[in-house]
Amino acid sequence: EVQLVESGGGLVQTGGSLRLSCAASGFTFDAYAVGWFRQAPGKEREGVSCITLGDGSTYYADSVKGRFTASSDNAKNTVYLEMNSLKPEDTAVYYCAAEPHICRHPIGPLDYDYWGQGTQVTVSS
Repeated sequence: EVQLVESGGGLVQTGGSLRLSCAASGFTFDAYAVGWFRQAPGKEREGVSCITLGDGSTYYADSVKGRFTASSDNAKNTVYLEMNSLKPEDTAVYYCAAEPHICRHPIGPLDYDYWGQGTQVTVSS
């Protein structure tokens, strides 16, 4: 059974940083891509980052490029999203999701088969 468990969300001030983790199990880790998505109240789910676990290649949405960095520790079956220079508009529930392919761009939620439960990120102004 595929499981994805996010952690690391919280409350941070504008300009601050957080690191989200996504612990994965139940699939061949380096055969998948993991995307990070976020959803704010009343808005559609937005893909912000994707990492192809086999080669570490990454994609980012323009809204987070230069501020967010996705990485993975394949030995721990864990994917990370380092978020720097956070802004109030980054406030959302953040989800990780997995698909058995390489990253596709744009990062669309319909491409992903498995989802975590989400973790709240709140950036205060």
